[in-house]
Amino acid sequence: MQQSLLQTSVVGSYPQPDWLVNREMLSKVVPRVRMSEIWRVSPDLLEQAQDDATILAIRDMERAGIDVITDGEMRRESYSNRFATALDGIDIENPGEVKARSGMTKVPRVIGKIRRTRPIELRDMQFLRRNTDKLAKITLPGPFTMSQQAQDAFYKDDEAMTMDFAVAVNEELRDLEAAGADVIQLDEPWLRTSPEKAKRYAVKAINRALQGIKVPTVVHLCFGYAAVVPGDTKPQAYAFLPELAGTIAQQISIEAAQPNIDFGVLKELTGKKIMLGVLNLGDLDVETPETVAARIRRGLQYVSPENLLPAPDCGMKYLPRAVAFGKLQSLAKGAAIVRKELS
Repeated sequence: MQQSLLQTSVVGSYPQPDWLVNREMLSKVVPRVRMSEIWRVSPDLLEQAQDDATILAIRDMERAGIDVITDGEMRRESYSNRFATALDGIDIENPGEVKARSGMTKVPRVIGKIRRTRPIELRDMQFLRRNTDKLAKITLPGPFTMSQQAQDAFYKDDEAMTMDFAVAVNEELRDLEAAGADVIQLDEPWLRTSPEKAKRYAVKAINRALQGIKVPTVVHLCFGYAAVVPGDTKPQAYAFLPELAGTIAQQISIEAAQPNIDFGVLKELTGKKIMLGVLNLGDLDVETPETVAARIRRGLQYVSPENLLPAPDCGMKYLPRAVAFGKLQSLAKGAAIVRKELS
């Protein structure tokens, strides 16, 4: 069997060093607006520090044996706020509020037409490409999730606002692809949070965001960071998943190790590759390679080997770094066990 079978990947984020961010502050929130106080490094040295942290993340993923790596999202306060708050039409000085799982939370307030006026994460991709020879993936927040994490004080039309977010994402993705991205991922966890709205226009928005992109693309959805949403509160089914068969994304990334979901739903995504969560990020014990292998085998009951991509459940941002590295090693070794069985 080819080495590319059961290609391992991270979802996106990797733990930021304690010298870079205040992890105690980070543990209490997933920022939707800018949260500059989280950084421990002075503004004049911050970019250099983030570069150094990115090198550490890249090397950890390489040493662990992961096939498709990211920059670890070292420059981000959260998966979404860096991109969303850099768009024209957002009032970053006067945030809005929306209802989230934990109650009302501050979010970007939309006061004008959403536009991307400059590259936002282009340098991130260029830096990643210069510093690894492995397959490189870059992630962006998806248009539907950004629209749900914003307070609309301009459009008065959720779908119109979402489609403008999609245009902005597409413009960014084209630059990231040109900079050498091998894989591009959209993070869309709010698809399951607002399934009725998602059913009306999420697929349309995702397809607009991915329009014209030639490298493999991924849509990631999950039930929330394990550090923020405990396992015993997570649903056992996705409210919006089979609908993603209608997207032009080649891969769908789902959380499956922590929640006890019915894998039968994967049959409804025929034609897609499945990036399957086989690392439980709610458990600080490092899985053995054999445990990971067993989870992969379970996925193979529903997905063919060439269409299964083992990964963590979600971003690893909130884990201790040693735990994250150990889990990635087990991910690589567990995939190797099953790959050998298939040969």
